[in-house]
Amino acid sequence: MYSVALFGQRVIQRFSYFSSFSRFLCNRQFDTDGTGNGFGKIEDYLNESWKSMNSDNNMKDKPDIQESPDFIGINGCYEGDFRQNFKSRHNFIEKVRNEACMILEILQQDGPGFDAKEALDNSHITVSSLLVREVLLGILKTINYANKNRCAKLGYKFFVWSGQQESYRHTANSYHLIMKIFSESEEFKAMWRLVDEMIEKGYPTTARTFNLLICTCGEAGLARKVVERFIKSKTFNYRPFKHSFNAILHSLLGVNQYRLIEWVYQQMLVEGHLPDILTYNILLCSKYRLGKLDQFHRLLDEMGRNGFSPDFHTFNILLHVLGKGDKPLAALNLLNHMKEVGCEPSILHFTTLIDGLSRAGNLDACKYFFEEMVRQGCVPDVVCYTVMITGYVVAGELDKAQEIFSDMIVNGQLPNVFTYNAMIRGLCMAEKFDEACMMVKEMESRGCNPNFMVYSTLVSYLKKAGKLSEAHEVIRHMVEKGQYIHLVPKFKRYRRC
Repeated sequence: MYSVALFGQRVIQRFSYFSSFSRFLCNRQFDTDGTGNGFGKIEDYLNESWKSMNSDNNMKDKPDIQESPDFIGINGCYEGDFRQNFKSRHNFIEKVRNEACMILEILQQDGPGFDAKEALDNSHITVSSLLVREVLLGILKTINYANKNRCAKLGYKFFVWSGQQESYRHTANSYHLIMKIFSESEEFKAMWRLVDEMIEKGYPTTARTFNLLICTCGEAGLARKVVERFIKSKTFNYRPFKHSFNAILHSLLGVNQYRLIEWVYQQMLVEGHLPDILTYNILLCSKYRLGKLDQFHRLLDEMGRNGFSPDFHTFNILLHVLGKGDKPLAALNLLNHMKEVGCEPSILHFTTLIDGLSRAGNLDACKYFFEEMVRQGCVPDVVCYTVMITGYVVAGELDKAQEIFSDMIVNGQLPNVFTYNAMIRGLCMAEKFDEACMMVKEMESRGCNPNFMVYSTLVSYLKKAGKLSEAHEVIRHMVEKGQYIHLVPKFKRYRRC
């Protein structure tokens, strides 16, 4: 029961309703069904709101004109100074980018008969944090399956060389960038050595450090080791969060380590830290994903008793659960309640609900809430349209999916790769393979490159229909474009010529 002192009698009746309506939730765990509609899991959108806190790579190349003190002089007295400063800054950035290109060209020549380190020394380029960032990002952008080992070596060679230059010292951000390169190259031990080096040299190991490690090592089965190490580390500190544990919980949520979240939360309580609204939202997600709905309900009650009212993301989680539980009436009541307490439902809330209902197979409810969303002034975006299209495709209602697809284009929303994949899947299910292949060409002509899922969907259905030559032609087209070559073995019975 939520606090009367906080909300008053009328509102308390509404909040007690949270405990009762949560009992309507379905009694089984809902997993993703592989439809790939492009709408992230509820965790992704919980993560999104704190992404800006956790980013080390955001760097503004231009000052904010509105806030620049050189711009607010009377009658334009300072505009000239501002333009001069802006021009100088712009020239500096362009110079650094040109020097970064030169360094990348030098690194690409590294090999027998060419000493990249000597060439870098002879370049007489002044090393700065911006230069290091530009070079490492340039290497990061070029990593693929075929060149990942070489990229890791070149990245580290430059990292070591730049760190040896006078009047320059690496920052935590530069360490994180080289760690990201090692991550993409699957160099796990090298990442750990960098963390040890950071600690040894007194750099702060932040939530960004932890997130890079957990995202990489979690897939390798090392998640528990990473967490235990960071909990014991006295250097781990991340100020935007109330304490370090929230940062760890937040990162674990992004890599689906739900059971580990429970363990970390218990360690958090042992250390004497109390949960806040972020902690509760993460725990609610993990309890639901683990199918522990009784604990989910109790956690919701506890949140209220401790004086925390549901926020934007709590409501989104609840709508997600109600949608997947096929409880449209309870969801409608919740949407109305949100408006009563001053939290206006957004496009994200409606899309979350529609996605859940479509996975539950209730397309009539999906259509109702889609129309209700428009009536309330929310403009459907490409994600919402894609969720609707995917629901109709899975239900075998291709005509309705095509109607929604046409509407989104008319309304100025360009399809993304998930939209096209849903439509291609629908066309293949209806055995309209020529139209499906034409849609692949259409998306390419619009600058939307097919991902592996698009090719896999088309090839799978062509093979099921006995059209092996057409399936091999799609794979050859993918290989000729130089895309996903390392994933070709996933296509059974295909041999490259």
